[in-house]
Amino acid sequence: MEKVLMAFAAALAIGLTALATAWVQSKIGSAGAGALAEKPELTATIIILVAIPETMVILGFVVASMILFGG
Repeated sequence: MEKVLMAFAAALAIGLTALATAWVQSKIGSAGAGALAEKPELTATIIILVAIPETMVILGFVVASMILFGG
């Protein structure tokens, strides 16, 4: 039973961060498209802003790995 709970906790760590990242990136992407239509020189800034939430998924993966292999 303990392994099942650990697997569920690891799945939540990945799943919730992935869903949150997808939601945030959709908002940033639509706002970024509007900003690029008016100021094309903001391309690099928009790419960076879209990439920043990906760190949340990476941290979720690290936490899931720590849950499964660390304890």
